[in-house]
Amino acid sequence: MATSTVDYLGNLRTKCTHLGSGTEIITDAPLDNNGKAEAFSPTDLVATAYASCMITIIGIYCDNNDIKFDSAKAEINKVMASNPRRISEIEIFLDLSKNNWSEIQQEKIRIAGEACPVAKSVHEGMEITINYQF
Repeated sequence: MATSTVDYLGNLRTKCTHLGSGTEIITDAPLDNNGKAEAFSPTDLVATAYASCMITIIGIYCDNNDIKFDSAKAEINKVMASNPRRISEIEIFLDLSKNNWSEIQQEKIRIAGEACPVAKSVHEGMEITINYQF
């Protein structure tokens, strides 16, 4: 069974539909690539998915290890390169400071998050910088 569909809406815009839930995401080309930047670009979604995946895996790790997990907030910066046009770098600023974890827990949580499926799926030449605030 398919996971999702993508329909072209015209003017460099798509509608992505998650088939299991019906949730929709609109994408738009970025300003620096002929778009209006009125929604996430596809590459914005890749960078954002990286942080979302990390936080999800941290949540799973905490659930499986009886660690209280109350708060996470990520800020993502995506850097583009050209020839070929691609994501060259993703910077993630991950604020986990409201969880009051011990240093040992912080290290284990860091390892769990950095092993998320998206991290294992992006191009090896992509620079990934993760700054944690514990």
